[in-house]
Amino acid sequence: PLILVGGAVHNFADGAIIGAAVLSSLPLGISTALAVAAHQVPQEVTDYAILLRAGYSPRRALTMNTLTAATGILGAIVVYATAESIPGALPYLLSFAAGNFLYVAMADLIPGLHSGTVNVGSVRQVILIALGIATVFAL
Repeated sequence: PLILVGGAVHNFADGAIIGAAVLSSLPLGISTALAVAAHQVPQEVTDYAILLRAGYSPRRALTMNTLTAATGILGAIVVYATAESIPGALPYLLSFAAGNFLYVAMADLIPGLHSGTVNVGSVRQVILIALGIATVFAL
């Protein structure tokens, strides 16, 4: 149950972030949706595997996982519906989202680069991080 509740809250927030980004600008919305999709696909596969391991049937696990993923649509609808009544909140929502993406990058990706040895994977990660930063500045 914690996977389902946590996934629903997480997906709602992702949907809200995508909705806010699209309202700000279409290119920002597209890049945000791609970034969310890049982390969402492996997360949903993992959640499905955890539900199977917890004893859910494959059909029930897929149904429950799909329902939690659908909360992302609800998050986007909530942002869209409230954007006109609270227009000043949009920059704060986008800033919060950007901060969260940076936190994930710094907390999960960077420590692996400081393992003491330099290998091809570490160099590739540094190049991809630099490309991500360049993309943000290009937008």
